Amino acid sequence: MAWGIGAVPRPGTRPTAKPLLYLDVDGVLNPLSPSEPERFVQHSIGDLTVRLSSEHGAWLRELADHYELIWATTWEHHANEHLGPLLGLPDLPVVEFSTYRRQRGDPRFRIIQLLETHKWAPILRHADGRSFAWIDDVIPMRIKRQAWPYRGIKLVHVDSREGITRRHLDDLLAWSPPGR
Repeated sequence: MAWGIGAVPRPGTRPTAKPLLYLDVDGVLNPLSPSEPERFVQHSIGDLTVRLSSEHGAWLRELADHYELIWATTWEHHANEHLGPLLGLPDLPVVEFSTYRRQRGDPRFRIIQLLETHKWAPILRHADGRSFAWIDDVIPMRIKRQAWPYRGIKLVHVDSREGITRRHLDDLLAWSPPGR
């Protein structure tokens, strides 16, 4: 196994039928202040209000033809329970951030960067050498620099005010990871 970022296998070195697609929720599927609010329906989930678009559900189902969809959100398993049904999605695998414990060989960051980089090591460990795309509204430059040399990683940054757009979807559909 070729080693990549830290002691994590290099993305794109482990064959898979489809690349993985890690999905964030808040700021991506639940935008903060969309310019076209009529495209979204507000839902109350406990004490939270989320804005979701049926169009996003259709886009995710389209992406599922090309990717294995995986929740990479602090919603964790609650995404399957509350959001998946509203978007017309089946239960998806989940990257668990709340229970992740730093491992030897994880990418290193300064203490001040840990809050904004907390998803990176768990995603890399979950991918375990498989090619992946990650769509999120918080992808710090430090992570972009670490990912840049690897053709097996596609990072898609989304403006948290607007969320995912058709441009993001088309970008993901056009990506061809190694071995495809």
